[in-house]
Amino acid sequence: MRVTRVVRATALRGTLHLMSAADYVALRPALQPMLSYYLHALLKERAANLDLAKLAAHAATLLPATFDELRPLLAKKFTKHDERALGYAVRVQLPLVQVPTDADRWAFPASAQFAAADKWLGRKVPATAAPHDLVRRYLAAFGPATVKDAQTWSGMRDLKPVFESLRDELVTFHDDKKRELFDLPDAPRPSADTPAPARFLPDFDNLVLGHDDRRRIVADDHRKQIVTKNLLVKATFLVDGFVAGTWTIERKKSAATLQLTPFAPLKKPARAALAEEGDALLRFVEPDAASYAVVP
Repeated sequence: MRVTRVVRATALRGTLHLMSAADYVALRPALQPMLSYYLHALLKERAANLDLAKLAAHAATLLPATFDELRPLLAKKFTKHDERALGYAVRVQLPLVQVPTDADRWAFPASAQFAAADKWLGRKVPATAAPHDLVRRYLAAFGPATVKDAQTWSGMRDLKPVFESLRDELVTFHDDKKRELFDLPDAPRPSADTPAPARFLPDFDNLVLGHDDRRRIVADDHRKQIVTKNLLVKATFLVDGFVAGTWTIERKKSAATLQLTPFAPLKKPARAALAEEGDALLRFVEPDAASYAVVP
């Protein structure tokens, strides 16, 4: 059986993601300019006169550690900078992976240990890389898409030159607003009348966050119902390829319930498809439950 090594690390948009170790090593260097931009945009004067290379090298000698442990140690050496700024600078400047707390799961980020990716993976993470492979991977998942779509998904700025350099190996289309869309030539592009199966997406799923124009997946009127005031993105379900509501799982003793909160009344075929898919989800998430129910 083939085993894929998975890491949890800061990546797209400066947020934590699960990805294969191979993808992390290949793609993380291309994200560094975006992470460095975020560092200076957020810290501003707090990053002034901060030797980032020296900070990263020193932090690497203190790992693995939680950031609660790491920040005061950094502040002892870099006394002119506050420890929160130092911690954030390390988080986005030094390639780090979150260390599992046991064989099966990761801790919540507030108490998570992080290690230098090079040492934890036993593989050197290159310092720099062109973003071309990242764009190709994006289009493989989310194309056809605009340059702005790729920038929103990744957090990167000014990807237009990258798309232009790839133009000869891509195909192009135009949407209803005459914006140019790019895609891989051999990517599947089913016709508009192809049925889309019912699907459940976890919170913060990239399908919901993968485009600048999110009408591709969720109606404008529904966006405020899936993103909370503190920017949490709720778990959603799809009907005919569009976000049609949110879901949660409740466990009471031996009973597991998947609670659906649709944005509008669901038609009978959609309810049946969601019940079947939802039952499979419940049994996967709560394998030791004695009873399962999908509501409504």
